[in-house]
Order: sequence, then structure tokens, then C-alpha cells
Amino acid sequence: MSKSIKLVGVGGQGTILATKILSTALIHEGYDVKMSEIHGMSQRGGSVSSEIRFGDKVHSPVIEKGHADVLVAFEQMEAARYLDYIKKDGVVIVNDYQVNSMVTLTGKVPYPQGILSYLKDHVQTVIVDAHTMAGKLGNAKVMNIIMLGALIKQLGFEHLDIEGAILEHVKPKYHELNKIAFQQGLQL
Repeated sequence: MSKSIKLVGVGGQGTILATKILSTALIHEGYDVKMSEIHGMSQRGGSVSSEIRFGDKVHSPVIEKGHADVLVAFEQMEAARYLDYIKKDGVVIVNDYQVNSMVTLTGKVPYPQGILSYLKDHVQTVIVDAHTMAGKLGNAKVMNIIMLGALIKQLGFEHLDIEGAILEHVKPKYHELNKIAFQQGLQL
């Protein structure tokens, strides 16, 4: 058994942190885990992607197009950008949230409309309004942990010690907030 998960977002959304938390919990559970990350212009709002492959034995962190079991997108356009990585029976978990890129901010190109409808028409899709949920918790930065909770539920891996991994990767003053965010994502 092995699973391939691709997480995508834009700089500042916590894509890499969510990946590290999940990887840590999987390693503690005894899985062989391989992880990679790409974040070229992430500090300027550019695309960020990471990959996790885990199972009894995994030889490479690289997920080829058409082979991801789950695509977790922290932003709508990133879901569309990386949709070709998902396998036919895979699942897309997408945050109902839009981040304008430089070209949309300058008005050169409008933000694409209908992304969520397109996803639902072409692949099994779980839409999460993580931005609103995080806002109700008082900190939009926990969108990533809400999405992580939704991913864990989709995988049926509620037994993983994600909260323990949060303690390892998040500053102590944010432990409780992140635990609550994770539990809310898990309830979706």
C-alpha cells in the first residue's frame, strides 16, 4: 500500500508547514515517507507545491502527473493548475478561496471564474470554506490546518497523531488554536 498526496497553494498559506506536520505524523505511525517541496517565488505570492508519498516502502517523493491519490489545494487557481496530477479516481480537496496573482491584480487578466464547478464536473471534489472557518477562529493563517483536518478525514487516517505533530512544528502560543483548527477540519 502506498499513497501519493500533492499539496498546493501560494506563498504564505502554510503549504509546507501542513506537509511537514503530516509527514511527521506518518513517520511516527511507522510509514516510510518521502517528501519534497517546490517554492520558487513563494515569498512573492507565487505557487508552492509539495508532495508526500508514504506506505510500507516508498522509493521516491516524486508524483508523476496522473498519479496523485489526493490533491489538496489551498487556493482555487492552484487546484486548476495542478489538476493533471490527480489520478482518475483521485480526490481534490480545495479551499473555496481566491488569491489574486500579479496579473489579476494589475487587471491584465481576470481571475478565472467557475473553477469549483469545473472541478466538480471532472473529479471527485471536496470544497472547504477554510477561510471563513479560520476567520471565525480569529486567525486566517490556520486555513492550512483546517485543510489538513479535511485531508485526514478523507484518507480515513483519524488515528494519526496530528496534534502531536502540531506540537513539534508550531510555536507554543499557537498550539491550542491549531488543535482547534485541525478538529474543525476533521469534522467536515
